[in-house]
Amino acid sequence: MEEFMGGRVRVARGWSVVLGVVAAVSVLLPAAPAAAHNSLTGSDPKNGARLATAPKRVELTFLAAPAPATTKITITGPDNVAAAGGAPTFAGKRVSVPFTPGEAGLYIVAYRVGSTDGHPVSGEIRFTLTTGTAAAPPSATPAATGAAPSTPPTTSGVSPTPAADEAEDDGGTGWLWAVGAAVVLVALGAGLLLRRRSTRG
Repeated sequence: MEEFMGGRVRVARGWSVVLGVVAAVSVLLPAAPAAAHNSLTGSDPKNGARLATAPKRVELTFLAAPAPATTKITITGPDNVAAAGGAPTFAGKRVSVPFTPGEAGLYIVAYRVGSTDGHPVSGEIRFTLTTGTAAAPPSATPAATGAAPSTPPTTSGVSPTPAADEAEDDGGTGWLWAVGAAVVLVALGAGLLLRRRSTRG
């Protein structure tokens, strides 16, 4: 009787060990695929942050080191304007992207990274800039149509001022020539009269 009872105790203990191993395996098996998925563990700026000073870069930290070939990160600001200032850089589990701030408002950092099981993981974080970069001033408007020109239009040929000077010079020398010709004629006439008188006498 005692041997029978001892056998039953040993069998019960054996089954309890088997059941304990099965329970442990059942707990660990669902966790294995989950561990194969990558995930975001932190960011700078933090999700939902409100910043008065724009950061120089946006940094994301993942559960596993992301592969550059399967990682894509974009940053967009107000009016869906791109705000990423360059390509991302990788350092272990961290990925940094240069940040180019624009207008004040909501900025969205979207990411897509691969996992060891081959399934991509995507998500986003959001932060708000309370002060932004001033917009560029508008270009200068052209002069109004019909406005008086700053300088008079020029025409081909000699400018009008020298022409006026030349006209005045011609008028000044013309009368001198006329007086000289009259003097010569008077002298010739007087000479002829004197010659005739001398021949008659």
